[in-house]
Amino acid sequence: METVMQTQTMKQKLRDLLVAISWADLSRTYFGKSNSWLYHKMDGVDGNGKPTQFTEEELETLKFALKDLSNRISTAADSL
Repeated sequence: METVMQTQTMKQKLRDLLVAISWADLSRTYFGKSNSWLYHKMDGVDGNGKPTQFTEEELETLKFALKDLSNRISTAADSL
């Protein structure tokens, strides 16, 4: 029996955060790109229906953005 590896899309990996974050703002602020660009990357399919994924640099930017948002939220909570 063959083992089939399934790769999760970024959207599946981040499903817990999908409605809690303004992805359009994150895309503009950290990538300088449109929200549709980010949504396509997260879905793993570009605007033409072809497979796509984050480059290593884009993945590092996404990691930085999420950590930066986390720090900003923590700072705001601490100021209450």
